[in-house]
Amino acid sequence: MTTRIYFGSNQLGDVAAASLQDALNEFDLGTLEDYRRTEKGVMGQTLLIRSSHGEYILKGNPLYPGQLEEEKFFVEQLGKHTSTPVPAPYLLHEDTDLLGWSYAMMPRLPGNHLYDPSFQATLTQQDQEEIACMFAHTLAELHRWKVPDAGEYDPVAKQIVSFAGNYLDWLYGTIRHWLHDAEKYSVITDEDVQWVDEQFKNAEPAFESMTVPGFVMGDFKVENVLVQKMDSPSADWQISGLFDFTTSYFGDGTADLSKMSTRYVHEGQPELAAQFLRCYRDLVCTADVEKYEQFRSRLSVHLLYQRVLWWGEAKATGQVTWSEELPFAQWAEQDIATILALLD
Repeated sequence: MTTRIYFGSNQLGDVAAASLQDALNEFDLGTLEDYRRTEKGVMGQTLLIRSSHGEYILKGNPLYPGQLEEEKFFVEQLGKHTSTPVPAPYLLHEDTDLLGWSYAMMPRLPGNHLYDPSFQATLTQQDQEEIACMFAHTLAELHRWKVPDAGEYDPVAKQIVSFAGNYLDWLYGTIRHWLHDAEKYSVITDEDVQWVDEQFKNAEPAFESMTVPGFVMGDFKVENVLVQKMDSPSADWQISGLFDFTTSYFGDGTADLSKMSTRYVHEGQPELAAQFLRCYRDLVCTADVEKYEQFRSRLSVHLLYQRVLWWGEAKATGQVTWSEELPFAQWAEQDIATILALLD
């Protein structure tokens, strides 16, 4: 369930203050003082609530049955397996009687978002580079949470369920699904499909070399991360909050590098993408050349997956930001090559 892609959204709609007070009462979280939509809330599912006991995030109207149960699982387990701050306790009210849908309450985490222009203006180039490397260290720690088989958490069975077939069957099958879905909105030629299949074939040995699958956040991006630095001038940057685990699963952690590295490049900061990627590379590959080549090969497929999704979404919504003249394979190949070159 976590690995499905949702382009739609279940908005919260108008929620009365009295209903929010009832929601707070369920967990003894004090008296409602104020509330508002979060600036970049997860698909319109979140509210920032201030009460007499503190500040909280309400997340509700789940996209699919079990979404909040699934996220609660990951929050609790990440608290056990890593040192990364997550929104715990994750308080879940499964009944729909109060608000018309189930909801979760969690503490508002401290820190700043990198997408905030006022925060960005305070950062030096050294700050930016340190943050990029800190992201890499955080991901490397997250990915050390290992499980026996690649798969996803099933909130009905309340356990991790293996993908049908093996990890490669799931990954390649999912990419092919979205590539063919893009044919509804754009031209995907036989040459494009052939090129994608060639990328799969070239990367297959690298995926087969994987030993034990690990945690994959699935949506590691600036909107889902808070950062802060203590007052001391010598203090290090740290992640002060990580959240939104709707698309988390177990497989190849390299997948989590795609969104952040691409953001850096597309915002004209390739040096930060290089810092991010190289820090992660050094942590997981050390000086092992063979391991590095396998890592690089797998990363190319995850970058391809992201571009298949972006191509289809952009064509479907008419929000294309690149040359309309480029066929898919040429556009994707150029974009992927730009990022992979930063590893060298």
